[in-house]
Amino acid sequence: MQKKYRINYLPIFEVDLHKTLDYISLQLRNPLAAEEFLSEIERAILVRAKAPLAFEKYAARNYHKNPYYRIYIKNYIIYYIVKEDVMEVRRLLYAKRMTDKHL
Repeated sequence: MQKKYRINYLPIFEVDLHKTLDYISLQLRNPLAAEEFLSEIERAILVRAKAPLAFEKYAARNYHKNPYYRIYIKNYIIYYIVKEDVMEVRRLLYAKRMTDKHL
């Protein structure tokens, strides 16, 4: 039987998400693209939550008690960790950003 994982979103992820969606919707003036991007994010997280440990770990420069994993969506990366039966979604960062500084 496949183990079930709960999804927990950290507040910083929610801030990242809102900033990104606001940027796409308001700065780029493309609210439809923002809605589609949000749908892609939701779908990707739900699919990944079925087997979050089955993917390559992110080799962070800084030590972290729990290893990070990544989900790539367009020019963005979702970072999450797994603690027991919880997939903790931590950050949504632009792919070209200095990632280790923000994890």
